[in-house]
Amino acid sequence: MKIKRIFYSQKAAPFLFVLPFLLSFTVFWIYPLFSTVKMSFQSILPGQIEWIGLTNYEKLLKDTTFHTAIRNSLTYMFFSIALLIPFPMLFAVLMDSNLVKAKGLWKGALYLPALTSVVISGTLFRLMFSELPTGQMNVFLNILGKAPIPWLKEKGFAMCALLTLCCWRWTGVNMLYFLSGLKSIDTTLYESASIDGASAWNKFRYITIPLLRPTTVYVLTISVYAGLSMFLESFMLWAGNSSPKNIGLTIVGYLYKRGIEKNQMGYASAVGLTLLGMALIINVVQLILNGTFKKEEN
Repeated sequence: MKIKRIFYSQKAAPFLFVLPFLLSFTVFWIYPLFSTVKMSFQSILPGQIEWIGLTNYEKLLKDTTFHTAIRNSLTYMFFSIALLIPFPMLFAVLMDSNLVKAKGLWKGALYLPALTSVVISGTLFRLMFSELPTGQMNVFLNILGKAPIPWLKEKGFAMCALLTLCCWRWTGVNMLYFLSGLKSIDTTLYESASIDGASAWNKFRYITIPLLRPTTVYVLTISVYAGLSMFLESFMLWAGNSSPKNIGLTIVGYLYKRGIEKNQMGYASAVGLTLLGMALIINVVQLILNGTFKKEEN
């Protein structure tokens, strides 16, 4: 009877509803986080665990391969944000206007790549950016009278290939985020601006952009995490975790290499915590600069 009274209690009901989330959060996030912190101070080999203090972090400071992975991930994050915020926003504005016909068809076409498996996408783009003359990009260059390019063997071209894959997959998703934000803007604001003689650019600059700020901050926040945690796209583009001169190596790729390929779980844990710290610092800084916390205080 006591158990039945607890389940039917109005005071206990909220706690019972959130209990599944708390359990899953504890099992799949809190516990792994503390385990990772503990392992980052250990040397873990098959059948042998040894406490080594800050040795793993000291190695990271001198690890040039890890530094390369950080540069690659930060470069990818920066350019993906530069591409995947303004262009999806413009596409969303166009979709919300009367300039585009068959909007449902365009939305579906732009969102479809996000439903495609990364494995399939990476394989297709690896063939597309092949260094062979028969690769689609080199065929296009041949039409323009240009020589073939070894796309996946040179740093700049390799980053272009990664960013092209990124934009192809996620432009439609971000466009839908901005489109949902546009639906929350009161249309009377645009009508008033039109009566005052405001141009389309002024409406976009002084009404759309400011009122889309919450959506922009959200997209920016998830884009920081997505950029730093990118791995599978690079893995599939180079058909493995080994790219020429590590031009496609990311932080997560290096974590995988150390933890899974070389079975150095302690060192991989230090890499993972460094990645977590970087993502938290960058996101907290950008949220402060965007005034998110000030808004909450008010």
